[in-house]
Amino acid sequence: MSESEMTEHTQKVVAVTDTTIRPAVRPGQPVPSPAQVAARVPQGVQEIADVTGAQALVLALEAVGVDTVFGIPGGAILPAYDPLLDSVKVRHILVRHEQGAGHAAQGYASATGRVGVCMATSGPGATNLVTPIADAYMDSVPMVAITGQVNSAVIGTDAFQEADIRGITMPISKHNYLVTDADEIPRAIAEAFHVASSGRPGPVLVDITKDALTAKTTFRWPPVVDLPGYRPVTKPHHKQIRAAIELIRAAKRPVFYVGGGVIRGGAAKELRELVELTGIPLVTTLMARGAVPDSHDLHLGMPGMHGSVSAVTALQKSDLLITLGARFDDRVTGLLESFAPEAKVIHADIDPAEISKNRVADVPIVGDCKEVINDLLEMLKAVDGPIGDYDAWRERTTTWKRDFPLGFIEPDEDGALAPQYVIERLGAIAGPEATYVAGVGQHQMWAAQFVQYERPNSWLNSGGLGTMGFAVPGAMGAKVAEPERTVWAIDGDGCFQMTNQELATCVINKIPIKVAIINNSSLGMVRQWQTLFYGERYSNTDLHTAIGSRVPDFVKLADAYGCVGLRCERPEDVDTVIQQAMEINDVPVVIDFVVERDAMVWPMVPAGVSNDMVTIARSMAPVFDREEEGE
Repeated sequence: MSESEMTEHTQKVVAVTDTTIRPAVRPGQPVPSPAQVAARVPQGVQEIADVTGAQALVLALEAVGVDTVFGIPGGAILPAYDPLLDSVKVRHILVRHEQGAGHAAQGYASATGRVGVCMATSGPGATNLVTPIADAYMDSVPMVAITGQVNSAVIGTDAFQEADIRGITMPISKHNYLVTDADEIPRAIAEAFHVASSGRPGPVLVDITKDALTAKTTFRWPPVVDLPGYRPVTKPHHKQIRAAIELIRAAKRPVFYVGGGVIRGGAAKELRELVELTGIPLVTTLMARGAVPDSHDLHLGMPGMHGSVSAVTALQKSDLLITLGARFDDRVTGLLESFAPEAKVIHADIDPAEISKNRVADVPIVGDCKEVINDLLEMLKAVDGPIGDYDAWRERTTTWKRDFPLGFIEPDEDGALAPQYVIERLGAIAGPEATYVAGVGQHQMWAAQFVQYERPNSWLNSGGLGTMGFAVPGAMGAKVAEPERTVWAIDGDGCFQMTNQELATCVINKIPIKVAIINNSSLGMVRQWQTLFYGERYSNTDLHTAIGSRVPDFVKLADAYGCVGLRCERPEDVDTVIQQAMEINDVPVVIDFVVERDAMVWPMVPAGVSNDMVTIARSMAPVFDREEEGE
């Protein structure tokens, strides 16, 4: 649990009443399964005697509303898998690698806002969850990871498959538990789900020793939950809202700088109302794509290293940043001391540790994004007369948006396939109701740029950690969470090879995701940097997946897994192949889009320099009006 979130807590104390019923279990009788308990015990019963810790774990998961767990059994967690087999409420999906379980839980959570759950055994099973836990921590994804641990008596002896997963994950989890007493399992689960989903969401680890899972206990629900010091502040201070209103009304060049906190806080509807009430232009970060529809007139695009010229420039030339749920990440700010040099800053975030961490806020506001926006709306609606004079500013930002639209350079070779065109057509054909899940690299940036996002939670990716291999298991989790939606994993040929084994999970469990591999036979983003900054010395970036050889042949690989494998190499075939994939909804579909190798992501701000250095193509900077340049 971060220090910033150890400020307050929501204490829930529920006493066990005298009316509870204890099912009679004589010595030697088999302990009832969760399904049998659910059938025999009247609704509302709070106490069940003589169950194992493992049964208490499954009953607790059912009680907090878990419907899906992604995981792999192993020795230390095995006692939990036996009662899990009998649960009528919790579906367990057997993945092929624990990292896949973690990313699937992230995809489930990011698509719905509900807590995602993954499970693994001790030692290597638990350490394979480290990457998704770190990923969830960076991107504020509500997730609970449950791991088995060796018997408490041998902890610290380097026992077989022992790893201090609690110590390992302490810096990358919101909170974590080591449970050695079966009586404590329900409380730990209840607290874990509360902590993961409240305040700034994040991952919580619950590590349970094998002897705690096998010991007998009395299951009590709801347990006494006592989290002294944890009370996330959700309601903003009225004085800070008033100060923010004063800055908004005085500004001439304000911009809404919208981050992923708006998505996690479920505040997209309120944000749109605020934008339209004020008439202030906005930008949405990589983690906030879809918070306001891309088609909105005031939307300037995505800021940052590969952001639109209009978004990057608006932030640089603004006099007020109204920052909602964003954290002034280095990929947005570029060289920090040169970022938005004339702007005052309103910074609203539920995590007080983020405020003034990178850029000092003139008006800091601690609170939930939805609460902050609602309070701003209430106060602005009470304003007598115009809120502000932004007409000239809106005209300038609209001009930048018109004059420097996102585009791409056509391939030099006739008939070569531009990756940007593939993704643009994919977004147009699949439409705004689909969910798009990306890996990390060039394809991720193109997917963020060239798909039109019209709703929140339609764009899922690994933003803060930049984890290759996120797309396939992330899409799997999103499809499980919302089976009625079309879910596309937009992946690179490098990313895909890290977690494509989860296609087996998808086939066996009837999870018909669709995968678009943007295959440039390279680690594309690394190759782009080698082209621009390392004199075209391509050290260890050739993957041999399309040029000169096909190792592996993705179509044959898809077929081996029981998926439908397709390949597209010509621009004229793109729509037909995508339409063919859209019509297949009973098994996963994998399309190998063989694209131009040397395509690059533009615009670009090189790492460590000012956003004023934005380029729209190699050695090409946008040319602005001289009068603007002299400001």
